[in-house]
Amino acid sequence: MLSTRDKELLSKLDLDYPAVAIKYCFSLPENAEPIGKTLSFCQFIKEAQDTGRKFYITKDDDNCFGKMVLGMTEKTPFAASGQAGYDFGVYRTQAPNARLYNMIPTLVRGSVNYVLFSPVSVCDFDPDLIVAVAKTSKADIIMRATSYISGDLWESKSSAVLSCAWMYVHTYLSGKVNFIITGMHHGLKRRKIYPEGLHIIAIPYQKFCEFFTSLAEMDWELIAMRDDEESKRILASKMEAWQRIDPDFSLKK
Repeated sequence: MLSTRDKELLSKLDLDYPAVAIKYCFSLPENAEPIGKTLSFCQFIKEAQDTGRKFYITKDDDNCFGKMVLGMTEKTPFAASGQAGYDFGVYRTQAPNARLYNMIPTLVRGSVNYVLFSPVSVCDFDPDLIVAVAKTSKADIIMRATSYISGDLWESKSSAVLSCAWMYVHTYLSGKVNFIITGMHHGLKRRKIYPEGLHIIAIPYQKFCEFFTSLAEMDWELIAMRDDEESKRILASKMEAWQRIDPDFSLKK
């Protein structure tokens, strides 16, 4: 369960779009209402952000391929043929799109029957993922917090189509943070869900401890980025000490 501290830390980021918690469920979630409308999977995050409510979806609520990558339905022959990607002009032929259907991660068929969404601020369950939508200045803080302790590399793994597979399944299965940039992925862009140039970051439960500990401990604005005189003085002193230790070491101010 997310603690009060965890929620306050995310609130302190003051994101333009509230962070959203997601949980994959075999059984009907308790104390949650159905979404009550049909959308594409990439739109459910925005729905939670816009309404501020907790809700769950089933395969009948998703009108795209989210339900397929979550193992709620089988891969359909026509989709797997790659014809749609070719007809949309995303790929030169149908073959590159067809190839994706042999590469994308999917959950075990029938293991997920419901997906629970909630703004983090009102989340009362243990999430599998936390998704943040942020401009670059805030994404910098979020991504640094995912590697502040471990030093894990930042990786973005996705494709022009089926970005939901990489964001919401690959992240969950691999335990690795993943991110994409809005305006570069077909379904998100075609549906005009977000303005271009935002970072969508998916953080899996395996990373929660490091992420929230780091948010609480680290400097959100690094000393080299500050303009106040005291920070400049401290940084200059540190750099002078580095050069005394190693005269060949030099960083431009």
